[in-house]
Amino acid sequence: QVQLAESGGGSVQSGGSLRLSCAVSGARNNRNCMGWFRQAPGQEREGVATINSAEGSTLYGDAVKGRFTISQDKDKNTLYLQMNSLEPADTAIYYCAALPCGSRGFAPLNTALYYYWGQGTQVTVSA
Repeated sequence: QVQLAESGGGSVQSGGSLRLSCAVSGARNNRNCMGWFRQAPGQEREGVATINSAEGSTLYGDAVKGRFTISQDKDKNTLYLQMNSLEPADTAIYYCAALPCGSRGFAPLNTALYYYWGQGTQVTVSA
């Protein structure tokens, strides 16, 4: 049973930065697709960024390309999301998710495919 715990959310002004962390436990191997997803009030949950833990390939949603960076520290079993140039439209609850997958290829951005989820952390960006 994979357990995920997000941290690092908060309130920032437009143009600011935040780094989210996701502590991962219970994963039996490194063959996991990991991702960050977000859900704003009244909107569907959307994929932000994903990483194939085995090979490190990354994928980003169009809204965050060039501003957000997903990374992992395998020694610390932690997933990160560095968020720069934040905009009010980035305001949402951010979730970490995991999916057992192969060691090659991109981890999908489709939220429906992931079945391990964290509790989420709130990010609020003011104008």
